[in-house]
Amino acid sequence: MSDVPAMRDLLGEDAPSNWGKWGPDDELGCLNYLDAVEVLRGIRHVRSGQVFTLQIQMGRTDGPGDPIWPGRRGMSRQNELDESTWDGDGAPQFPGGLHYADDTAQIFLQGSTQYDALGHVWYDGKLWNGYDARTTIGAMEKASVLPIAEKGVVGRGVLIDMARHRGKQWLDKGETFDHHDLEAAAKAQDVEIEPHDVLVIRTGWMKYWYELNDPEAFYDGFIEPGLTYSRELVEWFQQREIPNLVTDTIANEVTSDPESGVALPLHCALMRNLGVALTEIAWLDDLADACAADNRWSFLYAAAPLKVVSGTGAPVNPIAIR
Repeated sequence: MSDVPAMRDLLGEDAPSNWGKWGPDDELGCLNYLDAVEVLRGIRHVRSGQVFTLQIQMGRTDGPGDPIWPGRRGMSRQNELDESTWDGDGAPQFPGGLHYADDTAQIFLQGSTQYDALGHVWYDGKLWNGYDARTTIGAMEKASVLPIAEKGVVGRGVLIDMARHRGKQWLDKGETFDHHDLEAAAKAQDVEIEPHDVLVIRTGWMKYWYELNDPEAFYDGFIEPGLTYSRELVEWFQQREIPNLVTDTIANEVTSDPESGVALPLHCALMRNLGVALTEIAWLDDLADACAADNRWSFLYAAAPLKVVSGTGAPVNPIAIR
C-alpha cells in the first residue's frame, strides 16, 4: 500500500470544490440546482406516461440474493405476527375477529438501491462543505441523508447506456469509461447531457448479478466497471453542474482506480468535494429497453430516500416517468 498515493495527493491540494457555494450550513450540495424550474423542465420530458421503478428487490431469498458492498448483509425480514399466531392462546383479540400479519427487518441502510449521505465518505478529517469528520461519531450530525430525503430529488433525467453503446449485455469487471465516453454514447443515442441533468448510467451490472446467479464468482477479484478518476472528469461534472449520479453498480465508479490503486476516489472528488449526490444499485434494464425502443433517453426523474435521522444513507425506489 505504500506506493498508493494519499487521497489528497491524488486529487490535489487545489481539487475542484463547491464548499461554501451554498453557504456554511449547506447539506444538499449540488441538489440545490434542482429548483422549481428544473422540476418543470423534467416534466416536459414526460410524453407517454410510462412509469419505471428503479429499485432492486430487497430481501430476496431465491437466486443470488441482494447485491451488496462486501462486508454488508442483505435485508433480513421476519414475521412477528401471522395466521399461526392465532393457533394458540394469548393472541391479540379485536372486535369483529380480524387477524393480521406484521413483520420486522434488519437492513444495512446502504444494502439496497440507495442514496449516500453527502457525509458518507471523507478524507483528511473533513466531510462535505468542510464539516468536521468527528461529527459522524455516534450519529451523523452533519450532511446526513435526512436533508436529501426532506428535499426530494426531481428533475430531468438522462440515461446513458454504456453497455448497449459498446454492444454488450453488461460491461466487464473493471471496464472503464470517462466523460469523453459518456459524450460519445450520448451523441450515438442522439441525446445531450444538459446542465442540471440527473445523470443515469447503465453498465448492465445488475443484470449480470441476477443472470450470473453466483455470488462467489461475482465477488471473486471484486472490481466493478465504471467511471475512473481524472481531474478533467471532475471539472466536467462541476462545469455541467450535475446534481446526481445514478448507476446500476454498487459503488458508482471502478472499485479501485486502475492508475493509482486508490479506492473510490470519485466518492471523494465528486461527493465530498463537489457535493454531487450518489445513487447506487439502481435497476435500469427495463428503462433502458424502453428508451432504446423509441430512442427517447430523457425523462422525469423523481426520488425520495427514506427520512432516516442521522443516516449515512437510505434505501430509495426512484421513479422514471417517460
